[in-house]
Amino acid sequence: MDYISVQQAAQKWNISERRVQKLCEENRISGTIRFGHAWAIPKDFEKPTDGRLKENRRRKMYEK
Repeated sequence: MDYISVQQAAQKWNISERRVQKLCEENRISGTIRFGHAWAIPKDFEKPTDGRLKENRRRKMYEK
């Protein structure tokens, strides 16, 4: 399995590196591996949905 770094995932998903780290810490990204302070994220994993947003607002964000 191929892995990407937190930095690469942040660029791919257009979110901050800190947010990717939090998703890893909260086990919202399955298959992650932790190496000391770094995370390895499966390359083919899709961005998890943001549970902080309500469906109506999420839909409006993607319509723009």
